[in-house]
Amino acid sequence: MLSKFLPVTCLKVADLGCASGPNTFFSTYEIMDTITRICQKQHWESPELQVFLNDLPENDFNAVFRSVPALNERLKKDEGDLRGPCFIVGVPGSFYQRLFPSRSMHFVYSSSSLHWLSKAPRGDKGNIYMSKSSSADAFKAYSEQFRMDFLKFLRLRSEEMVGGGRMLHCLVGRSSTDPTSNDCCSIYELLNKSLFDLVAKGLVQESNVDSFNVPYYNPCEQEMREIIEEEGSFNLDKIEVFEVNWDFEDNNGNKNYVFEKNKSGQNVAKTVRAAYEYILASHFGEIIIDELFTRYAQYVGEHLSEEKTKFITFVVLMTKK
Repeated sequence: MLSKFLPVTCLKVADLGCASGPNTFFSTYEIMDTITRICQKQHWESPELQVFLNDLPENDFNAVFRSVPALNERLKKDEGDLRGPCFIVGVPGSFYQRLFPSRSMHFVYSSSSLHWLSKAPRGDKGNIYMSKSSSADAFKAYSEQFRMDFLKFLRLRSEEMVGGGRMLHCLVGRSSTDPTSNDCCSIYELLNKSLFDLVAKGLVQESNVDSFNVPYYNPCEQEMREIIEEEGSFNLDKIEVFEVNWDFEDNNGNKNYVFEKNKSGQNVAKTVRAAYEYILASHFGEIIIDELFTRYAQYVGEHLSEEKTKFITFVVLMTKK
């Protein structure tokens, strides 16, 4: 997908929602590896690469920058002088605003980012997300917020990208147009149930649960196609759909996997905690987090003992017109 711009002096790439953990530079390394292989095959000189790492200002960019020397050492060790140099830039800010100069970017990438909304919609009291008991107004609020956010995201990126530039986005969605499908809502219904256990114990006020809504949305494929067509700046090249079991250890590559209710519950709870601990602690306080996810792990384990539920992931490839 990057070969259209090669050979070129400098490729400009953005990673939106880069975070600051050990996988921050995974996509950067893969992009550089792809560029090197294309250039070797065509007998071109590898270009310089300028990588813009974007996340919210609260992200630990200092930790990201401390990892840059290790990335450079890995690149040098793997390919010697065959790769062009890589220049890392931190870009704090929401990707629901302009981030880069006009017509400057060749490739924009994000992983597990676009399902996060710019703000939490107004849902129903007692539900932190959509559920089978949600009102029609709650479903509409969530779908409309995603539509507005995704339209804005596409418009902003269209201003920043060169003609023919590519975007590749991986995001969590749902398998059905039904917003109450199990692969969408079950994981939040169990978290909601865990919170109300803490309400019953007097550790959380019910009014705090009523005022909390997750700023997150699982779109279906049809929604994404319609919004991309409506905005009009990008050709939709491909949408691929992948199903992944909630428990990351339950996969085709793990031939020795045996279901254990408690362990599976804990595995899923760790995954969800990594994504939601910050916003939950900001709203309810850090003191309840350990007990919340202990209870959550128990509920998830019980759920998985009755039904194997999956995450639905979309990989969306677009080209700037």
